[in-house]
Order: sequence, then structure tokens, then C-alpha cells
Amino acid sequence: MAFNLTLLLCDNMLVSSSTLAAEIFQFAESMARATKQQQSELIIRRVSADGLPVQTSSGFELNPTHSIEEDFVSDLIHIPALWRNPRPAVLKHGAYIPWLQEQHQYNCNFTAVGTGVCFLAEAGLLDDKPATTHWHYFDQLQRAYPKIKLARQHFTTQAGNIYCAASINAMAELIMHQVERIFGRVIARQAQRNFFHEIRNLADPISLSDQQVNRHSDETIVQAQMWVQDNHSKQLSVPDLALQFGMTTRTFNRRFMAAVGKTPGDYLTEVRMTFACDLLKNTDLSILEIANYSGYKDASWFSSRFKQWSGNSPKEYRRTVRAKLFSAEKT
Repeated sequence: MAFNLTLLLCDNMLVSSSTLAAEIFQFAESMARATKQQQSELIIRRVSADGLPVQTSSGFELNPTHSIEEDFVSDLIHIPALWRNPRPAVLKHGAYIPWLQEQHQYNCNFTAVGTGVCFLAEAGLLDDKPATTHWHYFDQLQRAYPKIKLARQHFTTQAGNIYCAASINAMAELIMHQVERIFGRVIARQAQRNFFHEIRNLADPISLSDQQVNRHSDETIVQAQMWVQDNHSKQLSVPDLALQFGMTTRTFNRRFMAAVGKTPGDYLTEVRMTFACDLLKNTDLSILEIANYSGYKDASWFSSRFKQWSGNSPKEYRRTVRAKLFSAEKT
């Protein structure tokens, strides 16, 4: 099964904030192939809005392999840092904004470096979520996007499947986290030793998250949690999950409950419903579309589960959160 890494290109970008991420992933892929791991194929695409080269901050052109008009899958979209004021680049590449919003609906992961965070902010994907950026642009980011929960004291932030890094060094930490999620801890540690001796222990959680981090030492269950987060839109069953991670259903349930404090089924529901809440709040998708993106093929069944989980129907929840948003904007 391939892992699709998409490197977003834009004028005035810092090349190292993109190429370093690609090199770390390529190293991980080579290690996975050497150890005959199943997850070993890496596909890297360099994407521009129109398929034309971009002018980097270093003064040379960088050629894309694709444009956003083409049809391809992205498991992770990596957004580079921009040199100096990011606003001109964001305005020039406005076509990225609806495209990023669409990719978010497909449950794609995002990593953004420094001022590249502005693309996610412009798309509204960081509203009411923690984010960070280069320290020099803290005030500018807060003024331009007041809904962001700016975490000035953190070098990295996580909000669901959206990760922000304040600098290239912090980005390396996030990329190592992604490598561990995809290729496992052993290969991530090999990559860490190969590239950066100073990166902190990968067992430590990301500095800030919109979800409480449960510390536990069961690495297989950690991998199962990550897999569920990435694949919650698929039709999943606990027995299939148990089989995928080499356990009986009974053993998987027992270990998951001991590590996480909830059953695998409850954890899957939590992940799906949290994602559905985000879509109800930030998109105009129909209830059926949101149900499908959240892993439910039937809108009525999804609505029933959502009301059981939240206390409100999806329509009631959307109406309530939208009213609060508009009220805050008027104030």
C-alpha cells in the first residue's frame, strides 16, 4: 500500500522546509524496503496551483510534477515556510484555498511550517484550533486570523490531523512523528539518528493538541490508534482491526481498554464524531456527505449515532455552532 506525500509549492518558499521533509520520508522508505515492511512504497508529488514552476526565495525555479487540477490522492500535504511577509504569496496562490478545504474533507493530514501556516488559516482550517508560526509573525497572524488559538509558547501544535511547526527544526520533529505513524517506531528512530541527534524522544507527545494525549507504553495499540485516525472513513470492525494487528478480538479489546481507557469501538466513534463536528461547523456539506466522510454510509444511522453521542441531531448541532460563530463575528 502506497503512502502519498504531496509537497505544496509556491513562490518565495524556503526550499529546505520542503526538501528536508521529502528526504526524511525517502530515508524511511528505503529502510522499510530493506526490512521488507508492507508499508514501503512512497509516492512524492510536487504540486503547484497551475502546474508551472515557482520562484523560490533562493532565486531559482522549482518544477512541479502535478497541478491541483489533476486527480491524485494525498495522505499528507506538506506546506513550506515562506520568506518574509507571507501575504503576497497567499494572495497570489488563492487557488490553493478551496483545494485545501476539499482535501480536509477527505481526512488528509497536513503539516505546515512557519508562515506557511497562513494557507491553512486562510482556508479556515485553523479556526478555534491551536496553531503556531514563526515568532516574528505572531502578531500579524493573530490580527489576520483572530479565530486561531495562537500558541506562542509552543514550537509545534496538533489539532486533529493538522500539524503546525514554528521553524524548520520544529518541522523535523513533526516529520519524524509522521514517519513513526506510517513506518513504525524502529524506522523513525533510525531516521532520527541519521538526520538529527538533537530531536527529542519520539515517545513524548506533540507539544499541544486539541485532544488529551493518553500516555501508555503499548506501542501496538499506539499504532492501532493512529491507523484508526487515518482510516476512520472506511468500513471498520473491531475483529478486522484485531486481525490487522495480529491479535484475537478478545486480546485486542483487553489491551486497548487497558492502554486507552475505552473500548476500540468507543474510540472509533469518538474519532468519527469529532471529525463530523468539524465538518458540520466549517463546511456546507450535506448530512449524507458528512456521514460518508465520517465512515457512515447511511445518513439516518449517522444522525442517530450523532444524537446519541452529542445530545443533538447533526442539523441542530450545525445550527447551534453556526449561530455562535456569527454572533461572535457581529460582536
